[in-house]
Amino acid sequence: MEINPLDAVESNQSRATSVKSSWLNPAVAITIALLATFMGICKVKDDNIVQAMQQAQADKIDHWAFFQARNIREEIAKSTLVQLRLQLLSAPAQSQAAYQDQIQVYETLVKDQATKKEELKILAEKDQVTYDALNTHDDQFDLSDALIAIAISLLAVTALTQLWWLFALSLIPSAFGVVMGLSGLIGWSIHPDFLIKLLS
Repeated sequence: MEINPLDAVESNQSRATSVKSSWLNPAVAITIALLATFMGICKVKDDNIVQAMQQAQADKIDHWAFFQARNIREEIAKSTLVQLRLQLLSAPAQSQAAYQDQIQVYETLVKDQATKKEELKILAEKDQVTYDALNTHDDQFDLSDALIAIAISLLAVTALTQLWWLFALSLIPSAFGVVMGLSGLIGWSIHPDFLIKLLS
């Protein structure tokens, strides 16, 4: 029986390939497990942020509604004040004191409504700032989810094809996804506006 040297070379190559692929599947499985766990943690935080955004939006709507109500009250009081002042001009002397009292009441009411209206405006604008700040973190989590989903898809194809370069390629969206998730969790101000606008 003759020994073919090419068989020995092919046997060594297949053994080396087998050793490489024996490490690939565990690496893929561990990477997917870590990414899925990280996504789960980010999901909890993102859900809480969405709830806070909804509350900020509801507060803003309430404050603007109260602002409009105060504005209407102020305008009605101003209108009544004008009427009282005009009526005072033609009122008999014995009624002028009563008109003056009512004018003073409505002047106080106008000032009170104007002050409360400005307070509500400040609160509504603060609610908008809160919403925008929370929305930035929500965008970060959304981008993190998208990037990690891409990475997990690449890892699934890697498990099928046993290609190490595809595993290395999947680490790029994984890394960016983790960075964006950490940005949302820790409060970093990383916000790729171009990507966010593209996806929104």
